[in-house]
Amino acid sequence: MLLHVATAFWLVAGLAGRDVSFTRAARATDITSVRALAGAVGVFDRFFVIPASIAVLVAGLIAMVATHLSLGEETWLLVALILFLTLIPLVPLVFVPRRRVFEAALAGSVAAGEITPALRAAFADRAVAGARWYERIVVAVIIALMVTKPF
Repeated sequence: MLLHVATAFWLVAGLAGRDVSFTRAARATDITSVRALAGAVGVFDRFFVIPASIAVLVAGLIAMVATHLSLGEETWLLVALILFLTLIPLVPLVFVPRRRVFEAALAGSVAAGEITPALRAAFADRAVAGARWYERIVVAVIIALMVTKPF
């Protein structure tokens, strides 16, 4: 159970770090700062968000088995699992293809030595913003379900 809670903290730390870095990069006024902050976003994704997402699912399933919980008897657990699984399609449908667009725009800006309109557009991508808001809300709801076990 403690492992599951630790992986949840790891995930939330990664999401927060990634989001803060991304927001600061989007507001930066020079390409050097943007490049450095975008690099931090990548670090948070690679070493926090991606592995922690997998770890939190695995640790949750282990905790479920170890504590003899049942998806059929614990409705909150079933709802939390379904919500978590709704995040998976965001990766191939939004995050991966939009990351490629962002990386191309960043490379173009670095080559130009300034923040280009293409990079500003990539920062303002509504699909990514919406997916990240959905991700934040789902994680918050799952944590609330884990703590309160309302049904």
